[in-house]
Amino acid sequence: MANTILVGAQWGDEGKGKIIDVLTESADVVVRTQGGNNAGHTVFLGPKKYVLHLIPSGILRKGKRCIIGNGVVIDPLGLVAEIEGLRKQGVKCAGQMFVSETAHIVMPYHRELDAQREVLKGKNKIGTTKRGIGPCYGDKAARVGLRMIDLINPARFEEKLAARIKENNATLKSLGAKPLSFKQVLKDYRAAGDYLKPFVANTVVMLHEAMQRGEDMLFEGAQGTFLDIDHGTYPFVTSSNTTAGGASTGSGVAPNRMDRVVGVLKAYTTRVGEGPLPTENAEISDLLHGMGREFGATTGRARRCGWFDSIATRHATMVNGIDDLAVTNVDGLDTVATIKVCIGYRHGKKRYDYFPSDAQVLAECEPIYAEFEGWQTPTDKCKTWKQLPAKCRTYLKAIAELTGAKLSIVSVGPAREQTMFL
Repeated sequence: MANTILVGAQWGDEGKGKIIDVLTESADVVVRTQGGNNAGHTVFLGPKKYVLHLIPSGILRKGKRCIIGNGVVIDPLGLVAEIEGLRKQGVKCAGQMFVSETAHIVMPYHRELDAQREVLKGKNKIGTTKRGIGPCYGDKAARVGLRMIDLINPARFEEKLAARIKENNATLKSLGAKPLSFKQVLKDYRAAGDYLKPFVANTVVMLHEAMQRGEDMLFEGAQGTFLDIDHGTYPFVTSSNTTAGGASTGSGVAPNRMDRVVGVLKAYTTRVGEGPLPTENAEISDLLHGMGREFGATTGRARRCGWFDSIATRHATMVNGIDDLAVTNVDGLDTVATIKVCIGYRHGKKRYDYFPSDAQVLAECEPIYAEFEGWQTPTDKCKTWKQLPAKCRTYLKAIAELTGAKLSIVSVGPAREQTMFL
């Protein structure tokens, strides 16, 4: 498989966790490269359901090494809870998972600031998960962040924490929020640091040693292209680079060592939180929610749903250099008689055949649709491409052609065996 980057080609929640799990069979190392525990990757193994927030999905396969890279922001208490939760389910992390010593850590004041800033924005809120991810990345950029390497050094951590608590308590007070207890935060985070110390390593060196041994690596991102801080629907975005370039900066593996980019996308479109979604549609939202689908793995919030947007996915192909497409949730459309696909936008008298950079313009765009006949028969039992209904194959080939990359993987359900390779 060589070195493969897997990215979301929409607004996140495309099913990357399941595709990563499937592809990990052919990988030696799985690397998470950005985001934090605001992400949620869901994997079904038989009757068991696993929801992973920080730990790469590869942890569910024995013998695979998992790396949380320097580009990830880590809530130490959340990571401890996730490791313990997996242990109780019979999944071992010790000796199999490693955390970059230079990854920044999410602190309680980051979460408080996240929540207070959303309140202040009012109707202009971003729709953040309030996990403190944005403020943590903000401290990273401002060069005042705390890192895993600090957390596992008790004396250094106490000194740095005292300064950060003092400054952030003043800010929280000005926002009408309660100040944090230095003693309590220190106690909680010292305990987490002691627990996590065996997992902390120089992961850049580990990854380059793995390459020298000829091992194959899979780079796992969180969220999706249009939540990227640079290329997404700003300001309704996350605080990291969710596109393919983030795999290099978030791991320490150079771009010229990457061999392939796989873009994951749903057979329709979803989004969590605020911001423009041109193809949003009440009919398909009601259908999917009525089936018990499209609720966030991290927040439980109902996702906003719409028809497939080929203008967006074509832009994602350009930005990420996507070679192969993995289309998921095909079975979600099994009962739809007429399926729409956005092939352009109309804004006043102007037609857009590309993705506008201005989020306000995008919010005002009306989608231009092409229509496809639905197959109206179950696909969840299909094992091969030829077993899919003819109209389903026609639809999948069309959205791949409109997106501009090769259709390589089709998923018709959450289980590993509900996956076909073309």
